[in-house]
Amino acid sequence: MTKKPRAVAATSMPIRFEVVDALRGLAMVWMTLFHFSFDLNQFGYLKQDFYRDPLWTWQRTLIVSLFLFCAGLGQAIAVAQGQSWPRFWRRWAQVLGCALLVTLGSWWMYPQSYIYFGVLHGMALMLIIARLTAHWGGRLWWLGAGAIATQIIAVYAINTWATAELATIFNAKQLNWLGLVTQKPITEDYVPLLPWLGVMWWGVAAGTWLTRQGAALSWPLPAALKPLALLGRWSLSYYMLHQPVLLGALMAVGWLAK
Repeated sequence: MTKKPRAVAATSMPIRFEVVDALRGLAMVWMTLFHFSFDLNQFGYLKQDFYRDPLWTWQRTLIVSLFLFCAGLGQAIAVAQGQSWPRFWRRWAQVLGCALLVTLGSWWMYPQSYIYFGVLHGMALMLIIARLTAHWGGRLWWLGAGAIATQIIAVYAINTWATAELATIFNAKQLNWLGLVTQKPITEDYVPLLPWLGVMWWGVAAGTWLTRQGAALSWPLPAALKPLALLGRWSLSYYMLHQPVLLGALMAVGWLAK
């Protein structure tokens, strides 16, 4: 007779799950390859349209989706392990601080299209919502689908039936963080609340289900994938450092080539 796997128990010391860390690490590697290609394009080594070519726009969508899904997974695991609100707010403050640094850095590099509500900005808002709703469990699958559908339907309605004045209101910076825009803002990264909250909610729902299975999160990771798990443990630090390193390397290559 087989024993039913135990759910993840609340503990004062958070337990790391290599499978989740590796999935987050995969998102980091994919993001790095994407950003390196973008940087090569900016330096003139490639000739690609990263803003309209489906090869690149779909990659960006998938990378952001994986990133936010992993964030939802992590939040569900943290709640299952009894993470306190003070500990949550400390981590949240790190995400918000990094988001502000991204805004400052992008304003220095791209003053006409700086990042004011990118992936970290969106994540800071979504993490609060995810934390408050994590106990809703399986209902988050439906809420996630609803968040995505709401964005699609609302934008279609605004485009089709609404007045130009209403579209202007939602397209303005004061409200375009909601995601109900009829035209993409001029910014290098844009991750609004809708539809992306739906993806994070799916991550929370998946994480809640996995923590109840217990053993599902403890699958042994092949040795070849352990570097991904290590990278996933330091995802925020890596996120903040990888672009300066890539840009610095390309600048050095350009300088040496002169």
